[in-house]
Amino acid sequence: MDKLKMHSPDLSQENIAKIQELFPGCVTEVRDEVTGKPRLAVDFDQLRQELSDSVVEGPQERYRLDWPGKRESLVTANTPIVSTLRPYIDESVDFDATKNLFIEGDNLEALKLLQETYLGEVKLIYIDPPYNTGKDFIYKDDFSTSVREFEEQSGARSDSGGRLVANFESRGRYHSDWMSMIYPRLTVAKRLLKDDGIIMVSIDDSEQSALRKLMDQVFGEKNFVAQLVWEKGRKNDAKFFSVGHEYIIIYAKNVAHLREKKEVWREEKPGAREIWEEFLRLRGIHGEDYKAIEADLSQWYSDLPKSHPAKKWARYKRVDKHGPWRDRDISWPGGDGPRYDVIHPDTGLPCEVPEAGWRYSSPEEMQRQIKLGLVEFREDHTQPPFRKAHIRPIPEEADGSQADSNDIDDEGNDETEFATQVRGSYFYKQSQVSVKYLRKLMGAKVFTNPKDHEELAKLIEYTTPNDRSALILDFFAGSASTAEAVFKANATYGTNHRFIMVQLPEDLKEAEATTTGTAKKTVQAAMKLMKKNERPLVLSEVSKERVRKAGKTAAADVCDPGWQKDIGFRVLKVDSSNMKDIYYRPDELSQGDLLEAVDNVKPDRTPEDLLFQVLVDWGVDLTLPIRRETLHDKTVFFVDDNALVACFDSGVTENLVKELAKHEPLRVVFRDNGFVSDAVKINVEQIFRQLSPSTEVRSL
Repeated sequence: MDKLKMHSPDLSQENIAKIQELFPGCVTEVRDEVTGKPRLAVDFDQLRQELSDSVVEGPQERYRLDWPGKRESLVTANTPIVSTLRPYIDESVDFDATKNLFIEGDNLEALKLLQETYLGEVKLIYIDPPYNTGKDFIYKDDFSTSVREFEEQSGARSDSGGRLVANFESRGRYHSDWMSMIYPRLTVAKRLLKDDGIIMVSIDDSEQSALRKLMDQVFGEKNFVAQLVWEKGRKNDAKFFSVGHEYIIIYAKNVAHLREKKEVWREEKPGAREIWEEFLRLRGIHGEDYKAIEADLSQWYSDLPKSHPAKKWARYKRVDKHGPWRDRDISWPGGDGPRYDVIHPDTGLPCEVPEAGWRYSSPEEMQRQIKLGLVEFREDHTQPPFRKAHIRPIPEEADGSQADSNDIDDEGNDETEFATQVRGSYFYKQSQVSVKYLRKLMGAKVFTNPKDHEELAKLIEYTTPNDRSALILDFFAGSASTAEAVFKANATYGTNHRFIMVQLPEDLKEAEATTTGTAKKTVQAAMKLMKKNERPLVLSEVSKERVRKAGKTAAADVCDPGWQKDIGFRVLKVDSSNMKDIYYRPDELSQGDLLEAVDNVKPDRTPEDLLFQVLVDWGVDLTLPIRRETLHDKTVFFVDDNALVACFDSGVTENLVKELAKHEPLRVVFRDNGFVSDAVKINVEQIFRQLSPSTEVRSL
């Protein structure tokens, strides 16, 4: 029976294997310095020659981004780790049902652990990494350099230690440290993005230019989408210019793929939001009595002041289950459209065909639009019907088909779809708005400069038009604005997006000792809140508390009925492996280790801990429902019924194995020493081969 590897994938070995397929002569074997086992390695001199049509004698000048520590940071991105994610049910909200995750721990380790499960699954990444202030980073990876090391690597000192650059500024080291911190995280995060996924990174002027170059390298210059300018307010104490803006740099994983999918981003025009909210309010009063809703909506339009932006959309006065709509022409744009019979539902006779022909190319498409309820017939067949143009796009059908989305004006010219518009690259939102909101939500000012969750919610909706249940990742969670933005977007637009938040458990006591002024008061307020709630004094606990409060607030407000109100989250924490060292290096077992090898699981780990390491190792969704049952006096976990079945108890009998095989799970896992006898262990695979041949059987 094969054992699970119980560590993150070795990406460098996978990449080398791909090179070997193309250039087998450029890959050789070397002996691993740690394990002593052979592993693949690239002969780079030979590879350079393979990729050149002339003799390569040495390094060539070329356009590239470089800094001391870059190679080490890339190695760090590809190196596997022996860690796991442990569940903390008591700190979670609605652990059994939620689809959201809050991961506590170093984000680089967390991203590596998520690779197997969420490879190519994330639609949107938003991060607000720590800005470079020239101070040390909390994310202290192994490749961070000292001032002297930086000077030697960058050529500022000779091998003998003499300084080669006059008046050398240490600021370059901080650029290098920051780049070395962010580079491996972006590299690993890219692997998680879907082909049509995008990443948005908030940054200020100190590293904006460097970040652009770095993201060009990681994501490709051709995949640059936009650089937004977020103006947050004027600073009158500035000596020269008030720099009150920040940037959001946006890249796609594959812009060509977005174009192939014909993905178009639009936001609601001013006033459209208010109309939709009034529709929801009236539907809460009248239910499905659309005539009553129409009457009250018309009165609402009339009562609006002339300056109100919704006044111009008063033509959206008719209502059906999809919301307010207006009538549009149903003829072919430009004329010479198809002509076929469309039967009036009351008279049973063909409707008059528009002079320009029908808008829809075939009778089948016309019938599909009629079935969707998007074609409105007149009193009789003597006039053509008209089509409905809703103020919001209607949801996709179960088969993935979409209602007609083109809106053509009465002169046959293309109009912007629905009551929407393309978003500009500059926007203004005063920074104190989010500060005051969060202070009210939390009861104290516990975060400095939190991002505005309402603006992030708008960006989420804007960039996910074709995905109503997108997976959204923020691996610098901080104040958890992204989590609340997901709640806000779902409640406002009727989506069901899910999130993964990752936050390092920064020690608040240490932060208090190293900060001054307003920042120190903020840390002290956070500590006071955590003591009141009897929580550990770490930043990630404050973040989780914000998500708890934000979820309750969002669910209590008026919500779009399409939202399923998932305001929970599973808390998982990055920790060392559940397995003892002997699990990973059984060839180093000595006679003195024999007793230790009897049980290769650490004594302080629970069956739930083992289950989640198996989920991570096998790449199973970490939010699937988990059912715990007792069979034959043993605890058995059923993940999503039969996606995975696990039993980590000792004394597993053949009868239990047969019982589990009857469930025909996709995967099953046992403890390596958990069987009642060696005979049962030997027979496990044979039993499954007979009763459930498609089941993958593993042990740990």
